[in-house]
Amino acid sequence: MMKKRVYTLLVEHFKNWGISHVFGIPGKSISPLMLELDNYGIEYVLGRHEAGCGFEASGYALAKKTMGIAIGTSGPGGTNLIPGAGHAREFQLPVLFITGQPSMQETGRALSQDSSQFSVDLVKMFEPVTLFSARVERGDLLHLYLKHALEKAYTGEKGPVHLCIPFDVLMEEVDSFYLPLPDHISPVVSPDIDKALSLINEAKKPVLFLGKGAVAAETYNQVRIIAEHWGIPVVTSTGGKGAFSTNHPLYLGGYGLGGSKYATEYMKSGIDLMIVVGSKLCDMSLSGFTADMEPEKVLQFEYDLTFAGKTIQAPTQIILGDIEYNLNQLILQSGASLKEHEVLAARAQVAATTAPMESALSAGAAFRSLRSVLPKEAVIFGDAGSHSFHAVQNFEIIEPGTFFLAEMFITMGAAIGFSIGAKIGMPERPVVCVTGDGCMMMHGTEISTAVNHGIPVIFFVLNNGRLDMVEKGMSYNTGRSVGAIFERPLDVSLFAQSMGATAFRCENETDVKRAVQLALQSNTATVIEVMVDPQEIPPILTRLLSLD
Repeated sequence: MMKKRVYTLLVEHFKNWGISHVFGIPGKSISPLMLELDNYGIEYVLGRHEAGCGFEASGYALAKKTMGIAIGTSGPGGTNLIPGAGHAREFQLPVLFITGQPSMQETGRALSQDSSQFSVDLVKMFEPVTLFSARVERGDLLHLYLKHALEKAYTGEKGPVHLCIPFDVLMEEVDSFYLPLPDHISPVVSPDIDKALSLINEAKKPVLFLGKGAVAAETYNQVRIIAEHWGIPVVTSTGGKGAFSTNHPLYLGGYGLGGSKYATEYMKSGIDLMIVVGSKLCDMSLSGFTADMEPEKVLQFEYDLTFAGKTIQAPTQIILGDIEYNLNQLILQSGASLKEHEVLAARAQVAATTAPMESALSAGAAFRSLRSVLPKEAVIFGDAGSHSFHAVQNFEIIEPGTFFLAEMFITMGAAIGFSIGAKIGMPERPVVCVTGDGCMMMHGTEISTAVNHGIPVIFFVLNNGRLDMVEKGMSYNTGRSVGAIFERPLDVSLFAQSMGATAFRCENETDVKRAVQLALQSNTATVIEVMVDPQEIPPILTRLLSLD
C-alpha cells in the first residue's frame, strides 16, 4: 500500500470533498498543511484573527452545504478558534477545526505555545464547543480519528469537530486511505408522529412557533404546508425569522426580542397547542413570556432532549429526531397540502417601538430602505446587537432561508466572518452582513480579508457610537449605564477605506438606497455606514435586568 505524509492525506481529503477554500492563519506547527494546500490548488483564505477564520469556515459550510475547514496554529492560535467552533455548533454546521501542537516527542518538556495536557490543553478546551475533540498522537491513528470526527459532524444534529495534530505527526508517513463525507447517514425517526397528528387535529387555537432549528434544517416548505393545511398562525423566534415569509397571510410576526405586538397579543389569547419547531425556547426566544401566554399543551420537534420540555411547564409531547424527516412524515400521514388563506384579521404592521427624532435616521427606516433595494434572494447575516433586533422587527423576509441570526452562542462580530465565508460558497447571490459599530471594533478587520480575496460582501453597519443593546438595557432597568458609550466613536467609513473597501456614509433613506444600489454592482467589499439616532430605543426591553 502506498504511504503518504499525514499532511498530504488531509489535503487530499479536502480536495476530494470538493473543498475550494480553507480558512486560517499560519504558524510553524501547521506550515506543512499551508504549503500542501497551495500544491493542490485549494485557496488558503488568510484571515485577520483566528476567530474570524472560524466564522468564515462556518459561513462557507452553511452556504455550500459541505464541510468547512478552519486551521489554527498551536497555543493561542488554537484558543482563538474556540468562538468560531461555538458559533458553528449553534448553527449545526459541520466544520473541521484543525490545530497544531509542537512535536509529540517533545511533550512533557517546556515548549513555546504548547497545546498538550501540560499547558493549554486545546483538546479539553474545544470539548464543550464541539461534538468531538481529540489529539492525533500517532500518524496511524489519523484514519480512525478522522472517521470518528466525520461521523460526529454529520450525525443527527450536525456540528463542529476538532483534531489537534502535533508537528511530527503531521510529518509522519502512513498508509494511504480515503474517507468520503458521510452525508447520507439515515435520519433519526420518531415513532410518535401519530401522537403529533392527534394533537394538531384536536387543537382549537394552535400556534406554530418556529426557531433557528427550522432554518438550520431548511424546513421552509414543510412548515408552510403544515401552517396552510391546518390554518395555523405562525410566530418566529429571533433566530427563526428566516424560516417563514413575513408577508404570508398566516404570519403573526416575531416573538421575543424584536417581536411584533400582534404576536404577543395572540400568545395571550388562550393558546391550546404550541407547536415548536427547532427552538430550544431559550430566554432570548421567550423574552417577555408571561404566565398568561402559557399554552395548554406543547408539541416540540427537536433533535436533542437536553433542553426539550424544560422551559415551558405545560405537558409536552416531544417528537425526537431529524426535524425535516419527521415533519415530512407528519405531512405524509395527514395528507396535508398547501391551501390559500386570507390575511389574519387585524394583523399589525411591524413598526419601530418608539418614534425617532425627526432630525435623525431611525434604524427601522434604514432597514426598510435596505429591503426596498435588495433582490429577494439576497442573504442576510445578523450580528450580535440591537441592530439585528431592529432588522427582526423591520426587515421583511420575501424568500425563506435568507436571514440568519444566532440566539444562544451570540458572538459579537461573528456575522462579519460568516458573510465572507458564505459569499465564497454562494458567489451568485448578494450577501449582506448587518452589524454595528461595536461589532466592527471586535472583528471588523476581517473586511480586509474580503478585500484581499476579492469577496464582494455588503457590510451594512449601524453606527450610533455605543454598545446600544447594553446601554439601553442597562439604562432602562437600572436608571444608568456604565462602560457602554464610546467617548470617541468609530469612523466606520474611514476604517473601511483604510482596508481598501468601498465605503459610504449615509444620513438619510435616499443615501441608504443609493449606497446599496452601488454596492450591488460592485466587485469589491462595500461598507455602508448608516448614522442612526443614538437615542432610539431598540426592541429589546423585554429582556429585563435585575440587581436585587
